[in-house]
Amino acid sequence: MSLHDDAVLVLKGYGDQEELRQVYLDHLDTHPDGVWKACGDGHITASALVIDPERGRVLLTLHRKLRMWLQMGGHCEPSDATLADAALREGTEESGVAGLTLLPGGPVRLDRHHTPCAWHLDVQYAALAPAGAVEAISDESLDLRWFAYDEVAGVADASVVRLVEATRARL
Repeated sequence: MSLHDDAVLVLKGYGDQEELRQVYLDHLDTHPDGVWKACGDGHITASALVIDPERGRVLLTLHRKLRMWLQMGGHCEPSDATLADAALREGTEESGVAGLTLLPGGPVRLDRHHTPCAWHLDVQYAALAPAGAVEAISDESLDLRWFAYDEVAGVADASVVRLVEATRARL
């Protein structure tokens, strides 16, 4: 199965945000290359909110290009067999945390936003940090920091706040 086919299956199985979910499915229907950065009309991306429920906190990255506190995430790569694989890879690469596991149940949210390269149709997962997780800043980040749940709204935009809320509701 191709990554494109996996994305369609994941989105068909996602039971929330019906209107936005349909935008994603329509995009994939008209763009066979819709999961790749090369698709100039926009592309599917995958992200992972790294969360430490035991300590009531999330790990955010200060994105080097966008200069915003965000969850880990980005473009799909040819090595990604599934969207979940892409989210887990991005989460691990950008956080430096080994042993992340995705929260069961598939994506937590969808978020469509414009970036310097194109529209990103982000499929957002949550990744559980193992006990004693140690983060390491990547080349894509200016900073990496743990924030208590109630601190997120003070540093991040509404899309990240909604992702944290949806993730906490899933726990």
